[in-house]
Amino acid sequence: MRYFIKLSYNGKNYHGWQIQPDVVSVQEKLNFALSTVLQENIEVVGAGRTDTGVHASQMFAHFDIVKEIEGDIVHKLNSILPSDIVVYQVFKVDNEKHARFDAISRSYEYRIWLGRNPFLLDFSWQIHSQNLDLTAMNDAAKILLEYEDFQTFSKVKTEVYTFNCDVSEAFWKQEGDLLVFHISANRFLRNMVRAIVGTLVDVGLGKITKNDFRAIIESKNRSNAGLSVPAKGLFLTQIKY
Repeated sequence: MRYFIKLSYNGKNYHGWQIQPDVVSVQEKLNFALSTVLQENIEVVGAGRTDTGVHASQMFAHFDIVKEIEGDIVHKLNSILPSDIVVYQVFKVDNEKHARFDAISRSYEYRIWLGRNPFLLDFSWQIHSQNLDLTAMNDAAKILLEYEDFQTFSKVKTEVYTFNCDVSEAFWKQEGDLLVFHISANRFLRNMVRAIVGTLVDVGLGKITKNDFRAIIESKNRSNAGLSVPAKGLFLTQIKY
């Protein structure tokens, strides 16, 4: 039988979602908790992979088990998991349902704090003593919807079958000193959102123009794009099925 898990996590203490040798990952912690509670070797499959230090306010994963789950498994899992990983739901699905391949869209937010805030150090990139042109950044962000190939914003050493992504929305919103970039697509490349944000910030600082931004996308050359902004400001916020 197949079950889905809905969870969230603070990525500060983890080397991303995926299990890797000699480092701590979210997937590893979840596998351990499930295997302990269910008394069976459980390996979860995530809806996607977040990089080191990236957070997820919504994540889904699935796992298979021989017998049906009984009792309050959510409470049991949360009593074993570290406090920076929280499970909200565990629910049965069709055996063919796949957390990764059946997802039709994923949404991310990148959070910038304009100034200094000691309470948001772990959850935002803080920019002070510089002014950003939000209108110019939003004008440039709209250009992303005109393209499919985002090789420019991909990590250079990555094994993917295509650099094409269907971006359905990309925009900035400001609430007081908090500036948030929202982006949704059917899939994302490694480091893609952080590289896009870094390049859009260059637009906001007046270092490059909207037309420069378009040329950077068309160049398909990562070295032409902006810096990869800090992971701590990035959140996986929604996965749609």
